[in-house]
Amino acid sequence: MAAAVLVSLLIRTYVFQTFFIPSGSMEPTLQIGDRIIVNKLSVEFGTIHVGDILVFKAPKAVALTGPHGCSDKVADLVKRVIGVPGDHLVSKGNTIYVNGKPLKQPWTHVAQIGSKPLEPTYVTKNHYFMMGDNEPGSCDSRYWGLIPRSAVIGKAFVRIWPLSRLGFL
Repeated sequence: MAAAVLVSLLIRTYVFQTFFIPSGSMEPTLQIGDRIIVNKLSVEFGTIHVGDILVFKAPKAVALTGPHGCSDKVADLVKRVIGVPGDHLVSKGNTIYVNGKPLKQPWTHVAQIGSKPLEPTYVTKNHYFMMGDNEPGSCDSRYWGLIPRSAVIGKAFVRIWPLSRLGFL
């Protein structure tokens, strides 16, 4: 019994972890109440690409009110990678440009950026620009800036709840 508990704790700490989706910022991909599993090793030993869905420690600015905060008291966030180190990002109208070319978004998303455009941003080494798939309803890197790799918990790879939507992301 003790060995099973130890193995379970080790797996949760270093390999996989489940997360609950508390908001609509990733709709339509992830709905409020969905449960996902995150692979921690894919970040530790792999690479992060545009389009990956990451879970990461919320920056302190998320709790702030005003133009650089979200007034949200959460410990972890789930967003999609839009920019990786070396990328130059900006939006014009409802189009996001990466290195001067329109971002290809083959994933399902709300295509209107909303009232917060993406200001010209250079993604620095070991940092990522994150946005929710519900672009007008997402408090993301447009508000609180880049996310350091050290804040990344892991890549979301499967939805386990509700069972009717079970599947890989």
